[in-house]
Amino acid sequence: MTNQFHGIIGYTITPFSADGEQLDLPALGQSIDRLIADGSHAIAPLGSTGEGAYLSDSEWQQVAQYSLERIAKRVPSIVSVSDLTTAGAVRRARFAQQHGADAVMVLPAAYWKLSEAEIVQHYRAIGAAIDLPIMLYNNPATSGTDMPVELILRIVREVDNVTMVKESTGDIQRMHKLQLLGEGQVPFYNGCNPLALEAFVAGATGWCTAAANLIPELNLRLYQAVQSGELEQAKALFYRQLPLLDFILKGGLPATIKAGLEMTGLPVGEPRRPVFGLDAEGRDKLKTLLDALRQG
Repeated sequence: MTNQFHGIIGYTITPFSADGEQLDLPALGQSIDRLIADGSHAIAPLGSTGEGAYLSDSEWQQVAQYSLERIAKRVPSIVSVSDLTTAGAVRRARFAQQHGADAVMVLPAAYWKLSEAEIVQHYRAIGAAIDLPIMLYNNPATSGTDMPVELILRIVREVDNVTMVKESTGDIQRMHKLQLLGEGQVPFYNGCNPLALEAFVAGATGWCTAAANLIPELNLRLYQAVQSGELEQAKALFYRQLPLLDFILKGGLPATIKAGLEMTGLPVGEPRRPVFGLDAEGRDKLKTLLDALRQG
């Protein structure tokens, strides 16, 4: 089942009206169509880029259902169902399954610091509630929870449908350790844009990236070069896009991707408060980076 998840996994934004109050589902549909037309191998709605943490339950369900209907099985889908509570994540996981998701992604988000036993039980409960594959997501920068490789592999062993790992700490050694201790049997995915080349060389099955909204061709060519063993070409392609990848990370995914989409003819509003959109200096820098890549 997890073999269908590979390559470039494009993250969607969640478009809002100009005042940030209303969802703009038609714009979401256009962004999904773009990602698929531009070659993304899978689509991942409602992650950090999709501002899932800032949506009401009703909005989350609207975006999840609309996204899955728009994707329409043209490519595989991975819906982020993370929530502050286990019960909330279970509800979202069930909703995603009922509406045709191919997999879900789970970040153990919490206000209080979680013990390892609490993290394991969180995944057990979600795994027991659905029949879909689960991508375990480790991103301490957003969740406040950092799962060591040993804990990740324990969860993979104990929860049958936790079959994939997305690693976003920015530590390439985590990926090497996953490969080593997992004996090459646990598919892992890069979630840190500036590590894309190193992650693929380390054995990553795919790259979960918001950059596919802005530079899909470069993302795909990098993946294809690595797959073909053309590492010098991959290196050149990676360093060509690295300044933009760094900028996206430092500028914030929703802010940079939404500004970039507007520059390419698809207005999708600004991030929901308290997150600001890019300021004038940031927009100028982003435009310069995008123009340079188009001209190069």
